[in-house]
Amino acid sequence: MSSTGPDFGPPPPRRGRRRALTAALAALVPAALLGRLVFDAAGGGGGSGSGGAAARPSPSGARPSEPPAGSPAGDGAKPSPTPSAAAGGPLRGRVVVVDPGHNPGNFRRTSEIGRQVDIGTNRKECDTTGTATNAGYAEAEFTLDVARRMRALLEEQGATVTFTQDGDRPWGPCVDERARIGNRARADAAVSLHADGAGAGQRGFHVILPGAVDEGDADTGPIVGPSRRLGERVAGSFARVTGSAPSDYAGGGSGLVTRKDLGGLNLSTVPKVFVECGNMRDSKDAALFTSGAWRQKAAQGISEGIVSFLRG
Repeated sequence: MSSTGPDFGPPPPRRGRRRALTAALAALVPAALLGRLVFDAAGGGGGSGSGGAAARPSPSGARPSEPPAGSPAGDGAKPSPTPSAAAGGPLRGRVVVVDPGHNPGNFRRTSEIGRQVDIGTNRKECDTTGTATNAGYAEAEFTLDVARRMRALLEEQGATVTFTQDGDRPWGPCVDERARIGNRARADAAVSLHADGAGAGQRGFHVILPGAVDEGDADTGPIVGPSRRLGERVAGSFARVTGSAPSDYAGGGSGLVTRKDLGGLNLSTVPKVFVECGNMRDSKDAALFTSGAWRQKAAQGISEGIVSFLRG
């Protein structure tokens, strides 16, 4: 903060020195502008606590506007760094696919998301609307908010982050397409974000790992091992950063569950896990989901697990 103003300025120069002063100012202005550009490129233009900052554009075009600060989905959101700020990070050259579960518009397109798609072991509906807290905070809004926070954190480490959807489409994509997005990106790691809809009184998070499947278009054999390592890293860091306990209703207290009925895992050819961040139907877990500070911790915990996995 500057304290200078009209009452603190230097005395006016004498006429004989005007030409020298003009030349000096002409040299200083480009330097000042250059300094400002460097400051902005390094992310200095936005404070770490700015909740409603506009997201910078991705390589494929402008990102959708994020909710303003103060709303459940936008409280405490942070903008992504520019590519120049992350160019030398430890994850430079690594690709992470983040899959925000469901889509806020799915409930308007029930016929589209209800159609059957092939998931390798059988056919299953394209997608669902997801769950919500008793107060109406939707899983799809939660996952999108945490995903955007993760993008900022991972890009700070130099990773290239690809979303399966960013609130930029009216519904979907279907579960098989979500898997193919990660495959096409040749992701080094892929994480699908979710929140559970179990009974009230059941609490905690769990990470879902792909089981061994070799049917139809599904062959998870090559990714079962690395996906387990990814899941173990994510579960450990999520518990440490958020303070949340592993699920008391799934995984036997380990925080890890293996499944063979999820198309997003069955059809993946890259290491991938699902993270169920807690139970939206439990009042205590729901209070966490609607806290911007906790969602930031969730994003940090998952991101740190990904970083740990990628760095070996």
